Amino acid sequence: MSKRICYFENGIYLVFEIDDDNEIKLVHFSPSPLRDEDLESFCKEKGYALFDSTKSFRPVEINISGLDRPLERHGNKYIITAPGYRMKFKGINDTANQQGRLIEVSCFDEPTGIETVSHYQFYNGVSVCRVWTTVRNNGDKPRTLEYVSSFNLNGIEKEGVLPQDKKMRVWVCHNSWQKEMCWQSYTLPQLGIPQTQPKEFQHSSKVFALNNVGNWSTKEYIPMGVIENTETGSALIWQIEHNGSWHAEISDQEGHLYLQLSGPTEIESHFTKVLKPGDEFESVTAAVGVSERTNMPAFDNAVAELTKYRRLIRRRNKDNERLAVIFNDYMNCLWGDPTEEKEYPLIDAAAAAGCEYFCIDAGWYADGKWWDEVGEWVVSKKRFPNGLRPVTDYIRSKGMIPGVWLELEAMGINCPLLKTKCDDSWFFMRHGERVYDRSRYQLDYRSPAVREFADSVIDRLVNEYGIGYIKMDYNIEPGIGTELNADSVGDGLLGHERAYIEWLGGVFKRHPSLIIENCSSGGLRIDYKMLSLYSIQSTSDQDDYKRYCTIAANSPAALTPEQSAIWSYPKTDGDREEVVFNMVNAMLLRIHQSGHLAYISEESGALVKEAIRLYRQIRRDIRTAVPFWPIGMSQFDDDFTALGLRNEDDSAYIAVWRREGGRDEVRLPVGFMGALDIKSVRAECIYPSFCEEGAGFDNQTHELIAHLPQKYTARLYKLTPVRGE
Repeated sequence: MSKRICYFENGIYLVFEIDDDNEIKLVHFSPSPLRDEDLESFCKEKGYALFDSTKSFRPVEINISGLDRPLERHGNKYIITAPGYRMKFKGINDTANQQGRLIEVSCFDEPTGIETVSHYQFYNGVSVCRVWTTVRNNGDKPRTLEYVSSFNLNGIEKEGVLPQDKKMRVWVCHNSWQKEMCWQSYTLPQLGIPQTQPKEFQHSSKVFALNNVGNWSTKEYIPMGVIENTETGSALIWQIEHNGSWHAEISDQEGHLYLQLSGPTEIESHFTKVLKPGDEFESVTAAVGVSERTNMPAFDNAVAELTKYRRLIRRRNKDNERLAVIFNDYMNCLWGDPTEEKEYPLIDAAAAAGCEYFCIDAGWYADGKWWDEVGEWVVSKKRFPNGLRPVTDYIRSKGMIPGVWLELEAMGINCPLLKTKCDDSWFFMRHGERVYDRSRYQLDYRSPAVREFADSVIDRLVNEYGIGYIKMDYNIEPGIGTELNADSVGDGLLGHERAYIEWLGGVFKRHPSLIIENCSSGGLRIDYKMLSLYSIQSTSDQDDYKRYCTIAANSPAALTPEQSAIWSYPKTDGDREEVVFNMVNAMLLRIHQSGHLAYISEESGALVKEAIRLYRQIRRDIRTAVPFWPIGMSQFDDDFTALGLRNEDDSAYIAVWRREGGRDEVRLPVGFMGALDIKSVRAECIYPSFCEEGAGFDNQTHELIAHLPQKYTARLYKLTPVRGE
């Protein structure tokens, strides 16, 4: 007789089943209890074996070189892995720790001596679970690991009665340089995995895979997604927490829909790892959460839970409590051409506007070319003839903290240090040659010499110039990895990425008040391995404010609002509505102020100052609020775009943007207001102060009614519940 082990933790129902062959299955991960009728079991004779539709519900898939995979599979799907398909149950460990409950499921394969432990770490009060897998070789000979899942769940579609093609939707966040945060939803047929046969005979070779290969972790996708059951109103949300190569896979197996999450793989990212007897390997971590449709869409509720989780796993820091306003001299301003003479009027203007940090962006180190000579990080005497200290001192005299731009993971191919300090051990190597991109070599942070050099740069900037902010940029892509001191190039890349994270943690231990911004050509490394340490993230290099509102509105699905840095760059020839649109882009997130503030009109300058003054009043709410999207995720061609933040006291801020379109009124549903015990809702436009259109709230339909009579305008509203006595 099979044995069922059930857990209910923080709104998540987790159910394992151990069958008569001592194989353990993960049969349920959901916001709803398991119903036996949902676990439909097909028992039909298929040639030599009895077909069991839950046979593939394994908690882990693992592939070791040199093992047969005798069961039917097609294509490159990571199913029926070997020895994954024959792993036996060893035991479950159920303990409590500081975060919450930890469930660990151990399995083993006797012929190889391979043992796996699937970890499910719950966090108190949040319907999200962190998951990862450890692999240990208890055998008597080396084994080569080709793949291991961090999380594996089959049967996602099983709840409800409709066919999965009719009820399941997959949400994906496409990401690209200057086109970040492009959310799309798909049906299963649109992904190429429709049901075309009787369920019990369903097989396919098609995989819908989200991949990253290389060091830019989000150059094509944000490593997250949502799988929604529109019939039951439930959603499964996930993210992979890794700063390099990763793989997410959605497909069907034996009639069921499955999700697999992992780090680097052999097929996609050239990863293998040799495990000698006694060796252990730990997969990358991922997070998986659940939500239900209540008075808000399941997608919004799922992101709210993930937002809370992201705050729990993040390094504790004052920046995410304070939400300082940063001025950066790059975007639609100096464009990487700073000089001492140019900085002083900008410093004055930024201070007058209410900024609290002032960052000197790219170029402060370069007499001529930005890239091919970069790497010493010594101040350019041509640009700053008196050195950097007079400028940083002036920034401090104006009540701001100085910052600079760095790119510490790369070194220009003509950097003078190459002749005096560096050898091949400093760099990524493939085929016996150094790996480079855009005239820069990729530094390898597994090298003690590289880490020591990087430490010396940070310490010098902090100690000599009083730098309190670093924009840590990264503008190259070194590809699949490095062959030096590695079992595979993918193994070398993984080792570098883990060494970089360890190095970064050391920087924050030495300089706990230092703010370091994560930037990679804008938003090409928005992952929660990086963001568990970095307090702030550049979201884009998009220099058109009219398009930036989509990136801004969608960004809180990918990272917490208080980590989401949004450029605001009023133009010198812009009118007041252009300034307001720019400022509203950033006001519910993190203001990354730029533009030639010293040369804009007096009216424009007053509007910038007004926005920053208001932001400094409401930012205490932003750090704890959860996002919602009254009219759905934004597209770059939408006429109207909106982002809401729900505060702990059930008030809300809603930013609304109008681009094109013939309408000047939009109604924005705010479902959670309808579930509150309140008399009515007070709606007010809180920015800009010249707003004459006002705002209304329909207490019957629970909708904000916003009026934006002109094209390319934006407004910021506040909704406050009015409770009875």
